[in-house]
Amino acid sequence: MSTTSGPRTDAEIAAYLEQLGLPGVADVHVHFLPEPMLAKVWDFFDRAEQEYGTPWPIRYRFDEDTRLATLRSFGVRAIPALVYPHKPGMAQWLNDWCAGFARRVPDGIHCGTLYPEPEVGEYVAAAIAGGARLFKMHVQVGVFAPDDALLDPAWELLSERRIPVVLHAGSGPVPGPHTGPSGVARLLAKHPGLTLVIAHLGLPEYDEFADLAERYERVHLDTTMAATDFTEAMNPMPKGYPDRLAALDDKVVFGTDYPNIPYEYAHQIEALTRLDLGDAWMRKVLWHNGERLLGQVRHG
Repeated sequence: MSTTSGPRTDAEIAAYLEQLGLPGVADVHVHFLPEPMLAKVWDFFDRAEQEYGTPWPIRYRFDEDTRLATLRSFGVRAIPALVYPHKPGMAQWLNDWCAGFARRVPDGIHCGTLYPEPEVGEYVAAAIAGGARLFKMHVQVGVFAPDDALLDPAWELLSERRIPVVLHAGSGPVPGPHTGPSGVARLLAKHPGLTLVIAHLGLPEYDEFADLAERYERVHLDTTMAATDFTEAMNPMPKGYPDRLAALDDKVVFGTDYPNIPYEYAHQIEALTRLDLGDAWMRKVLWHNGERLLGQVRHG
């Protein structure tokens, strides 16, 4: 059981981390995007009530410098810039932008992305050679299957280098033609050594994606938006699921979807403490698992 209450506001995060004895937060699911693209994403969320049936106000709608400073104030020590293409020809441009982000943001994590197209192996190899150590794929937005044969050269490289890929494949908040666990299961059957981080715990297919995390050594789950009041109202965890998270304590990593969240950052942490899985579990999820995941990348 947890002996430390979770933070109720952002101002309480630092004290909570100090009580746990943690140096910070390892958040693997953070978005920084080229500004015109980010504006389009925010416009989409402004219409969320039409799309999802509920308002989705962006809590951290600030300029980039303010968003970076805010994350640092929460204790995030290494800042991802997860990007994702929605059509052919975008991924290379986004990878170039990510390389520039990593150069100008000293505590930024060099990220990359991929899309099923003939040149994917070449630009993923170039991104890795340039220092990329975290990738993002969004099969709902991209509208493609994760096991598309065109992606195989990139998957082989990412598997060999043990580079984590944050993969949004669950059917929440709305299903797509390629969402759900079946495509990821087929992918892992072909590339069982992949280091996948299933975004949002794979909701609403919580148990099916937990099955994959249990079956494959390098499959992890990220907590992004899970257990929050916002998500529980739409896609609640199934009965007994927190027990599975307890058993997978080394494979659950912290994620938030910052800045595109409709509540305070602290609520994600507080929501996880309400699962009552104990301070040791929270330490692993908030810091140790994410740090280990990023530290195991093979660069050569």
